[in-house]
This record gives sequence, C-alpha cells and structure tokens, in this order.
Amino acid sequence: MNIIITGASRGIGRETAKIFAANKKNLIIIISRSKDKLQSLKTECNDKEAGELIPLVTDLENIMKNEQKIYDFVIKHMKSVDILINNAGFLQKTLFTETSCDNAERTFNINFFAPAQLIKLLLPLMGKEKRSHVINISSMGAVQGSAKFPGLSYYSASKAAIANLTECLAEEYKEQNIAFNCLALGSANTEMFNEAFPGYKAAVTAQEMAVLISDFAIKGDKYFNGKIIPVSGNTP
Repeated sequence: MNIIITGASRGIGRETAKIFAANKKNLIIIISRSKDKLQSLKTECNDKEAGELIPLVTDLENIMKNEQKIYDFVIKHMKSVDILINNAGFLQKTLFTETSCDNAERTFNINFFAPAQLIKLLLPLMGKEKRSHVINISSMGAVQGSAKFPGLSYYSASKAAIANLTECLAEEYKEQNIAFNCLALGSANTEMFNEAFPGYKAAVTAQEMAVLISDFAIKGDKYFNGKIIPVSGNTP
C-alpha cells in the first residue's frame, strides 16, 4: 500500500509509521520538519523484511509555499495514494485572552489549513486504482458536548474545523472512490499531551493508539465514511 503520514517524527505518528513499516509491501512517505528524527525512524525500521520509509522534510505550517515541492516528491515515489493520515498537530495550552494572534494563526495553520491543503494537493492521486482512505486526526476537545479544558480554546476550535471538513469532503467525493473519516482522540502518552497536561497519566500509550489508527486506516473505510469517531475511554 502507498501511505502518507504527517507528524511522523514523534509520538503517535512515529508509532503508526513503524506499524506500517512492519509490512514489506508498504511504501510510506513520512513527513515532518525534523530531518534527524525522520532519519532515525528510517534507520530504526531498516530491515530487509520491512516496508520502505521515505522521509519528506518540510514545514506544513507554510504548506502554500511548499506545495509544489511536496507534490513533486510524492509523484516521484508513488503513482497513487491509498492512505493519507493527517496526524501533524500543534498544541500550546494558553488561556483565550492570553493567546497571541501569531499563536492562534499557527494553531489553525497546522491543525486545519495544512491538512486541508494537503488533501487538495493529493486528491488527483486518490481513488484511481482502488478506494483511498483519508484519516484526519482530531481531538475529543473538538467533539460537541465533550468536556472542555481551559487553555485549549484555539486548539479545540481548529480540531473541530478539521472534523467538520471531514464530513463535508465525504459528501463531496462520495462518488469518487475516496473515504474520509476523522478520529477524535482522547489522551495518549505523547510529548505534546504531557506538555499540555503535566503530571496527568494518559489513558493509553502512543503505540497503543497507533495500533488502532493503523488498523482503522486499512479497514475503516469499509464501514465508515464522513464519520467523526471519538476514541477515548475517559476525560480528557
């Protein structure tokens, strides 16, 4: 399978890439700003029985400036995209009135505009030979009626935006052999979560969450399209 994962340098994205790399039939483009971390991931998974990991070092926050570079890189290695996992995210816990305009803009750029633009960029490569599946990673904080937490206003709003876009795209492309789904994750033991909730014990590890995401990426489109699926056993 041809798979693209953003935010693959650490946490859930990294663990998800490792799971896909365990299958030598998979070709995985891993995207992050960190060249060193992507290279270390590639080295860690370097085995003759493993799938091929191809690092793409780019800044998704400025995707408009880099979109041609990204598209050219992808088509150099893949004729089609079977799975796209928009996992990259930015979270800085700051009270609403103390959040700068720059910080608010960065939050929406990374959590909403970047995945939206990446989807638009890669649509011509999806649904060509077989059904493609786009998974947008959101948050329980984006789910209507869920518990909310001080300092996460812009983060939760940006994640709600990508969840809503998922529903819209599923309807818009339902006749084009592409499924769009959104996983609204609860707590997982990642650096980003621990920075926002210091001292709080997350419900699951990044690796456990990655198992669910990778399995859903392969099988979920058979049962779901345009769905926002909460993935949480507790609060947050």
